[in-house]
Amino acid sequence: MALLTQQAEEDEHYILVAKMDNARTMSNILKAIHFKETATVFASERGLKVTVEDAKCVQANAFLQAEVFQEFIIKEEQATFKINLTVLLDCLNIFGSSSNPGVTAALKMCYGGYGSPLKLMLEEEGVLTDCSIKTLEPDDTLDFNFSSANVINKIIMKSECLKEAFNELDMTSEVLQIVMSPDRPYFRLSTFGNAGSTHSDFSKDSDMMEAFNCAQTQTNRYKVSLIKPSVKALASSVRVSIRTDNRGFLSLQFMIKLDDGQVCFVEYYCVPDEDLAEEYDD
Repeated sequence: MALLTQQAEEDEHYILVAKMDNARTMSNILKAIHFKETATVFASERGLKVTVEDAKCVQANAFLQAEVFQEFIIKEEQATFKINLTVLLDCLNIFGSSSNPGVTAALKMCYGGYGSPLKLMLEEEGVLTDCSIKTLEPDDTLDFNFSSANVINKIIMKSECLKEAFNELDMTSEVLQIVMSPDRPYFRLSTFGNAGSTHSDFSKDSDMMEAFNCAQTQTNRYKVSLIKPSVKALASSVRVSIRTDNRGFLSLQFMIKLDDGQVCFVEYYCVPDEDLAEEYDD
C-alpha cells in the first residue's frame, strides 16, 4: 500500500478518507445489493451504509462498518451522496481476478463533500490506477419504520438450508408465500408456479434453526420479483435473520463473513403484496 500512503497532505482536502487492503471486500458486499443502477451512500463515524431501492417496495442496505477499513476518517457528522453503483463496482474490480494467490488490490477512497466526485485509488503489485466517479444529489430514501417493538415473528437460521429451499421453489410463481407460526408448519415457504404449488417446511427443532421466536401465525405473500435480488446476499451469507412485523413487512438480514474473519451485514426490507394475497387465497 506504499503508493497510497504518500498522499497524506492531499487527504486534508477531503471530508472522507477510507483505506482498505483488499478492494474485493467492498466489492463483494456491494454486489449483494446490486439490483439497480444507482445507490445512495451514507458515511458517518460508524462506517458506510449503501442503500438501493426499487419501486418503493423493496430496500437493500449494505453496511461496511469503520472497523472493516484499515483507516476510516470522516470530518463531518454525515456525508450523503448518490452514485452509479455499476460504475463503482467496475472500478473496484478494475484489476480483475489476480492469477497470483494472495495478491489483492489495495483501495483508497476519498470524497471532498457536496458536488465532489468520489475518488478511488487502487494499487496492485506497484501498479496504481485512479478513478473519479461523479456523485449525484441524493434522493430521500424510504423509511420502512421497521421497529423491533413491532416484530411479531423472528427466525435465525443457517443460510445453507435456505439456499437449498430457494433452489427448489418454482420461481415462475408471481408470489412467495411465507408462513411463520408457533405451531406447525412453524416456517413454510410456498410458490404457485406453472408446475403447481411447491412448499418447503422447516421445523423449529431443525439443526439449521438457530433461534425461533414466533408469537402468532402470520401468512404473508411477497412478489417474487422483489425477493429475487436478495438471493445474491443469501449466496454470500452464513446466517440469515427473517423477521415480520405487525404490518406483514419482511426483514431479511444476512451475515456475511469476510476473508479476514470480520463480518458485515446486508439487509432487505420488502412490503407484502396485498393484491396478490387475495388472488391466491385458497
